[in-house]
Amino acid sequence: MAKNKEKQNVNLGLGTGRRKTAIARVFLREGEGKITVNGRNVDEYFGNPLYVFMLRQPLDVTDNLNKFDLVINVEGGGPTGQAGACRHGIARALVAHDEANRPALHASGFMTRDSRMVERKKFGQPGARAKFQFSKR
Repeated sequence: MAKNKEKQNVNLGLGTGRRKTAIARVFLREGEGKITVNGRNVDEYFGNPLYVFMLRQPLDVTDNLNKFDLVINVEGGGPTGQAGACRHGIARALVAHDEANRPALHASGFMTRDSRMVERKKFGQPGARAKFQFSKR
């Protein structure tokens, strides 16, 4: 029984990016610059061009815009968190592929996880910092 062996997609680099509550797994593959997010084109998935620009920043800084195809699986959070997680994951995948990319990406701030999170709501209050209005009478 002979199996048909098609050309398998070889991952050149893997990166996990996080931002707020979003987590992105990025697979770096040889190609001509196609970016797929959750099985859809990046422009289709992120309707806002600002998020697409954010996503491409690590590739632009390292001059790799048309050298790699990216397959990204992202879950959790909203569009801003997901775009930030993707950017972080792409930067990590580029460093996993070629360590020479690290200084440029680190100088641009793409290697650092943005640790800002939503503050939790406290009991006995309407929100994280808001207090109920005080009434003397």
